[in-house]
Amino acid sequence: MRTRIYFTMISAFSLCFAGCHGTLKVDWNSRIGNYTYDQAVTDLGPADKTATLSDGRTVADWIKHSTGGLSFGVGTGFYGGGSAVGTGVGTSTGYPDHVLRLTFGPDGKLLEFKRK
Repeated sequence: MRTRIYFTMISAFSLCFAGCHGTLKVDWNSRIGNYTYDQAVTDLGPADKTATLSDGRTVADWIKHSTGGLSFGVGTGFYGGGSAVGTGVGTSTGYPDHVLRLTFGPDGKLLEFKRK
């Protein structure tokens, strides 16, 4: 019975850890010159922003919206030796978004990448 409980706990922990591992890092340098815009759309989904430049290059941004939520705090205070009283309110909107900008040549192949 005890062995079954331990096995169940280890299995649950392993599944949670595997789910929290996240996505694999992409070596964008190795993709320059052979990775296409079509492959990017297949892998990453449609870009959030795109622009075609006059020289035929396509600049595409994929935006990862960070989840930080909204935090809210309220505080009050007073000083008993005098007549000072204070209150305060603070908010925070979380973490900044992350942007992956890929630039493709007129032939549709990756020229450069930037992370913001």
